[in-house]
Parts: sequence; structure tokens; C-alpha cells
Amino acid sequence: MTDTPLLQVKGLTRYFDVSKPWLNRVLEREEKQFLTAAADVDFEIRRGETFALVGESGSGKSTIAKMIVGLLDPSRGQILFDGQEMRFEQGAAMRQLRRRFQMIFQDPFASLNPRWRVGAIIAEPIRTFGIASGADINREVGRLLEVVGLSSNDADKFPHEFSGGQRQRIAIARALSSKPEFIVCDEPTSALDVSVQAQILNLMRDLQDEFGLTYLLISHDLSVVRHMANRIGVLYLGRLVEEADAKRLFTDPQHPYTRMLLDAVPDLALSGRRRTPVTGEIPNPINPPPGCAFHPRCPSVMDVCKQKIPEPRRTATGCAACFLIAENE
Repeated sequence: MTDTPLLQVKGLTRYFDVSKPWLNRVLEREEKQFLTAAADVDFEIRRGETFALVGESGSGKSTIAKMIVGLLDPSRGQILFDGQEMRFEQGAAMRQLRRRFQMIFQDPFASLNPRWRVGAIIAEPIRTFGIASGADINREVGRLLEVVGLSSNDADKFPHEFSGGQRQRIAIARALSSKPEFIVCDEPTSALDVSVQAQILNLMRDLQDEFGLTYLLISHDLSVVRHMANRIGVLYLGRLVEEADAKRLFTDPQHPYTRMLLDAVPDLALSGRRRTPVTGEIPNPINPPPGCAFHPRCPSVMDVCKQKIPEPRRTATGCAACFLIAENE
């Protein structure tokens, strides 16, 4: 692992127009409405590491993942891959860069074409990027199936003939087929049984070591994040509120929201540690509260929290966007 960032995200912002049709707005005298899914998000991922984004549903994790791989266009901000700004409309140059990153989706059945045989699904990126041709494609497909723990004979089967965990292995094989350096993993185990989750996570770690992969892991399951991540970014209502080394974040969280998330994790060690129950719900992203969006749920709220959005500040474990950090310095 090196300190050179493979991926840099700068000021990434995405708005969605959720307004009513024009005529309805005219008759009802309403303005346009916009939902802010991500707001001024900054982070970087170094080569060979796993960076995790965590947060409640609606915090913007999957939106950021889709912008990074080009499934959504940013409203504002930059995404740089290996120092090159990613502009998906640039054609041939972007096509070469696009081969270097892939995505594993949450639902392995929905992400696989049910009418295609497994061999054709895995071979599609190989053909698209011109990596191999003819009999070499079939050999590469068989090799990839064996790499992810399946048989090369499975290439002739359809996705419905496999279990959920096996389908996710096929999705991983497809992601590996273009020989990527960077893989976005959007909740890759949330649709699987707990016993199968561990198998898939261990497979992903083994593949990372074998091929030198870099991961962006999207998850709401902190036990998965603890097992996989080197660094963690915590999202709340589209903003990155804390970023830290994984071990330090679990032992010394700085932001009140991070502490709330960790307090919601079952205490399997029965340590007797005093815990603060999770209260409230994530606000409406169309009409968020002024100032710090977390202030209606924060047990340590101050007057300034209701007026200004806190800027990220350096902490002993990384950085966090909270006025309490300035108060405690």
C-alpha cells in the first residue's frame, strides 16, 4: 500500500430536481424543489486500501458511488482517478480509463441479466474492452470462475440456477474480468445470509491481496466495515461529518453522530459500557434544518449549531465537522 491517492473526490455535490410538473407549480404557486443527495464531499483513497462510507439510509452513500463510476453526473465538484479528471463524455480517452474501475452491486440477482448464461455475463467486459478474443475469452472466463470459488463448468448455466452467494461470486468475477485496479462495492453482502456474508467478505479480502485491488466499500453494517476497512468516512444527510482510521474511529469517535452509530451496535462483549440510544430520524433532504443538519438529534447541541454549517477540523484520529471539537481544543 502506498500513500499515493488513486481516487480523489473534491467538493462532490449532487442535486435532484423533485419538483412537481410545471403546470401544477403554476396553479399551486410553488417553487421548484431540489433534493440534496451529496453536498461538498471531499475524500481520497490510496492505492491498495479499503475506504468505507457509512451512514443511515438516505445519507447519500450509493449516490456518491454511482457518481464515481459514471452512472450519475455530479452537479458540482471533481472526481480524479490516478490524477486524471473523470469526464465520461470524453469518449475514447475516458473509455481507456473506465476499464480500470468496476462496481459490485447490492442485489446480485438484479445486476445479472437473467437471459444470459454466466459465461456471456463475465465475457462481456472482456469483449467490450478488447482484452482477449476467441478461445482466450473462454479460458479467461473459466479461470475467473475458479478464482471466485466456482467451477469453470458453471459458465453454461443461467443466474437463476445459483444461490444468492454464488450469484454474488459471479458478479465479482464479472467485475474482475476487465482487470480493474479499483472496485466500488455498494452494499455487496446486505442481500445475503449472515453465514454467506463472511464467505464473500473473505473472498474480497483474498482477491484484494492477490490482485492489489483498491476498494470503496458502501455499507450500513458496521461489523462489515470493521472487518474490511482501513479508513472510514461517516456521512450524514449528504455531508461527510467524520473521517478517520478504522481502528481509531471504533475506539475514539469524535463526532456525536458517529458515537450514536456505534452505540447502536450490539455489545457482544457485555462490557456494561454506558450507551446512548439512537433518537430521532434523518431529516427531510428536500428541506434540511439550518446549520448543522444533525443538530435536531444531537445531545450536545449549541446555539451555533443551529446557525452555521461546521467546517471539517483536524482531530487526533482524522477530521470531523463539529463545533464541539473547537470548544474542546
